[in-house]
Amino acid sequence: LEKKYHKACEFCKKHKTGIQYAIYGILITAYLAVVIAACTLNFQRALPLLIITILAIFFICWDFLIAKYEDRIAAFFSPGERYLKKKWFWLKWVLCTALVITIICWLVFDTAKMGSRQLISFGGLVMYVLLMFIFSKYPTRVAWRPVLSGIGMQFILGLLILRTKVGFDVFNWLGIQTQTFLEYSDTGAKFVFGEKYTDHLFAFKVLPIVVFFSTVTSMLYHIGFMQWLVGKPLRVYQEVLNSIVVFHFQTESPLLVRPYLPHITKSELHAVMTAGFSTIAGSVLGAYISFGVSASHLLTASVMSAPASLAASKLFWPETEKPTVTLRKELLMAKGETKNILEAASQGASTSILLVANIAVNLIAFLALLAFLDSVLSWVGNLFDYPQLNFENICAYLFMPFSFMMGVDWEDSFIVGGLLGYKTFFNEFVAYERLSKLIHNREKGGSMYINGVKQYMTV
Repeated sequence: LEKKYHKACEFCKKHKTGIQYAIYGILITAYLAVVIAACTLNFQRALPLLIITILAIFFICWDFLIAKYEDRIAAFFSPGERYLKKKWFWLKWVLCTALVITIICWLVFDTAKMGSRQLISFGGLVMYVLLMFIFSKYPTRVAWRPVLSGIGMQFILGLLILRTKVGFDVFNWLGIQTQTFLEYSDTGAKFVFGEKYTDHLFAFKVLPIVVFFSTVTSMLYHIGFMQWLVGKPLRVYQEVLNSIVVFHFQTESPLLVRPYLPHITKSELHAVMTAGFSTIAGSVLGAYISFGVSASHLLTASVMSAPASLAASKLFWPETEKPTVTLRKELLMAKGETKNILEAASQGASTSILLVANIAVNLIAFLALLAFLDSVLSWVGNLFDYPQLNFENICAYLFMPFSFMMGVDWEDSFIVGGLLGYKTFFNEFVAYERLSKLIHNREKGGSMYINGVKQYMTV
């Protein structure tokens, strides 16, 4: 028996690769059989599974072809690339002219369809670009190519996501699935805090979502999915600093490129931080959704802000040094020190303790400071028969023109200006907490004005 055991072990070692391929083949065949059976029984019900399967097959095949035949693919397209380089001087003017004509035609037809108010946000875009140029660190050194490319890519993403039915449906579906997935944190919250955990909504419902999302993110990092996902934009942008943005905040973005931080320029470091400020961290995405903000809107805003953040950063702090880091391949990130997926889940939950504590104590501190500041301002205003003076009103008046130029209706600009003030001078959680009240007031359908104060936005 012992001899047979050793022979079996030797056979397995000798044919290890073949056995692995056979096992993978059996598992893949079984999975495809399940997908086909599910689609046969009810195609609509199995549609999400089919879409996920098709995407997985596409990216697996893509990675395999790039890894094995990258040089051949590059050689195949090199004649066309050389031709484009020769003709690029004239071609770029043709493309720019076509782009300008397309934008003008779009604005004309869109304005005729949606109304002239659409032009206000276009004027706002021009205004913000001019402001960033005026206050730029080196205005004479601005490279307009990445700036215009970033704005153009944001415009294209906006068209695909907001103005096409397919794009809108995809992001709406993603938002619904994200919200449904994050609601599973309620099970753990109910077990720990009891049936009446919603009586303390923020502490016992919102913060557990942060813990749950941190746990899932840690598990995805362990299996390498997040590294793969973050690496994909590098194929598009071909730069390290504008590819790390969609689900990472300003505190997390530098950690993703930590090995490169000693070698990057100040302009590139500014791009990293701008990328973090322009989007929503995955770890707090669920918290904002729990406030009542649309998940699809948050996802759409994060995706569209990715190229725009590069444009803003390169306009505000142009590159004046010679970059030493040039990436043509995916950014390599370590999986971490966890030994298995359960340890990764536990580590993710433990890691979220500091984040949850920071969110809680900052809200306590800033809301207390805000209440004190409002009390002082009300006392000062009362001296001049204006007791309703508070921090929000001051910010609303200051930021009202900016919110209007963003495309907000004038009647809503006062409220949005106050939200911008909260976000700028306090933190985004205070702004989203205030926004949640506006959303709830609108859903209740009460009076729009109380004592002359608007209670929610028109849209």
